[in-house]
Amino acid sequence: MSLFWTLFITFVPISLVTVGGGQTTIAAINRQVVDVHHWMTQAQFIDAFAITRMAPGPGSLLVTLIGWHVAGFWGAVATTLAMFGPPACLLFIIAYFWRRQKGAIWQLALEGGLRPVAAGMMAASVYVLVRALEGGWAAQAVALVSTALVMFTRLNALLLVLLGGVALILCQFAGVF
Repeated sequence: MSLFWTLFITFVPISLVTVGGGQTTIAAINRQVVDVHHWMTQAQFIDAFAITRMAPGPGSLLVTLIGWHVAGFWGAVATTLAMFGPPACLLFIIAYFWRRQKGAIWQLALEGGLRPVAAGMMAASVYVLVRALEGGWAAQAVALVSTALVMFTRLNALLLVLLGGVALILCQFAGVF
């Protein structure tokens, strides 16, 4: 089986179960790329994730970067088509029927049932990313405290990135890790 086809069929199932946005698929993508296919190390995956978070566009472009890393231009094309093509076609069909049945009880039940699924998938993604951070417990603590501060205060996220970096540098000089 060609590498391009392997890339494509690896990401199609992940794209079809995306509930709540691309960030909910990070754990599944990480498992396939790092643990199953060994296309990247955990550190390379975290680096690719960080690059896609800093770049404009959807976070799901992570798979494009993974495809590029694995098989160059055509790998990027295969993974991008796998991640965006099937859900776009499926969404077009669902939107047609969704609009015709607007307000139906089955729609409300489906929306209510998918919320906890999306929350669980997002929690799994956060767990995978925090666990993989270089810098050990200090980096994990900085990430979790920063996340809490962003969620519950009006502090600027860029200021938190700067303060987190300074905290980790001070920890390294102090021999904490």
